[in-house]
Amino acid sequence: MPDATRSTQPPPPFPPPPPQTTPLRVVVADDNPVVRAGLTALLTGREDITVVAEAADGREAYEAASHHRPDVVLLDVQMPGVDGIAALPYLVGIAPVMMLTYSRESQTVEEALRRGANGYLVHGEFTAAQLVDAVKAVKQGKPHFTTTAADALLAQLRRTADSHQHTEGSAPPPNNPEPLSQVQPNVGQSSGRAKFQLSTREAEIMDLIASGMTNHQIAATCFISEKTVKNHINRIFAKLHSTTRAQAAAKWLGVT
Repeated sequence: MPDATRSTQPPPPFPPPPPQTTPLRVVVADDNPVVRAGLTALLTGREDITVVAEAADGREAYEAASHHRPDVVLLDVQMPGVDGIAALPYLVGIAPVMMLTYSRESQTVEEALRRGANGYLVHGEFTAAQLVDAVKAVKQGKPHFTTTAADALLAQLRRTADSHQHTEGSAPPPNNPEPLSQVQPNVGQSSGRAKFQLSTREAEIMDLIASGMTNHQIAATCFISEKTVKNHINRIFAKLHSTTRAQAAAKWLGVT
């Protein structure tokens, strides 16, 4: 007789295998062979990232990126021959580029972003896990900075703003400023926001558009992704009844 205690139910099916994900492909460019080897060992030891090529200068980085078409390029600043800053305009047309360097000068950070870098990491200011997160973020179009790079960029932007004010003849802030409640708001921000019903963030982005910044530069300045910038711009254009940046800027500045 069959054992009445034995279950007649069929065994549960095996769970399906996890979906296969293609690892992010990275090119590492640094003139220091120890740094290159360390980064390659760190990233290649993962399932979701692999280093497809190494380069010792900007020219080799461009050749490697042209051949392998990576997802992200990690690029040093100071290299012999063609350095990272000089190579940037050529590399960003192939893949997102994140600077990974010991250089922390504010002018260098600003120039790297102006030439198209998607992020700027200073050695010694991030862990292995943070580097991996940064690589993934840059691939998704999200700018990524370590503290020193962000501080340097902010300092440079402030110096640039001060320089523009002095060039245009604006007086420096007084030692005893008037009460904040009596300060008149910026004309573009106040009248423009009220007229076009823009949010504070939309007004900020519209000011940056009017200053001539690209979406990439706006994303880096506001520490948001380019996709978020595009979403804001779509809403701004709708509110300003504009189809181009020039039209929107003209209306925002009141020159139409």
